[in-house]
Amino acid sequence: MPDLIDRMYFQQLSALEPVEVCTRAQCAYDGTDRYYTVAVWDQDYRVYPHLMKVESTGDGSERLHPYFDLFIVHYLLRAKAIEPAGQWISEKDIPGGATFFRGPHAIPTECISNRFGNDLPAFKRRCQQLRGLPLALADAAYVFAIAPRISVAALYWRGDEEFPAEAGILFDRTIAQHLATDIVFAVAVGICERLGAASG
Repeated sequence: MPDLIDRMYFQQLSALEPVEVCTRAQCAYDGTDRYYTVAVWDQDYRVYPHLMKVESTGDGSERLHPYFDLFIVHYLLRAKAIEPAGQWISEKDIPGGATFFRGPHAIPTECISNRFGNDLPAFKRRCQQLRGLPLALADAAYVFAIAPRISVAALYWRGDEEFPAEAGILFDRTIAQHLATDIVFAVAVGICERLGAASG
């Protein structure tokens, strides 16, 4: 997805003062090679605004969805210097979310439930593998630090004779202060895809 990130966002990032960006987004800046380093999920990413490039510093064994590149640039542009509140909301609770997160923008949690079915221990193992921290919700739930200011929870319910297994994604209530609604959707898609993928 080479054109996923509009060049104007890199240009906007280039115009910002690195110290201010690092304070807001809790990242680092290399003034020699002119790149930001930000921890995203369990990987470090470098963003070169002048080269209009985002790259992972990992071994590439489990590359995040390309939507995360988009998320990272927007996170550096918009993150506020506020900590996660530890209070969880659904996508429908985000301003404008009740109308946005429908149809083509419905969060694809079936990626997760189709993978695990009623195998709750397998869901737990996958979340632990991805450095999730347990949360006392649903039949099982885990919190992921997607970026220093962004926390997201994945929830899972076993199915029964009447209802199939179901997964859900919740966001820290501060999410809308950091990200536009379409970027929240991009993050959610990437999370669902990674949790539902075969483990590395």
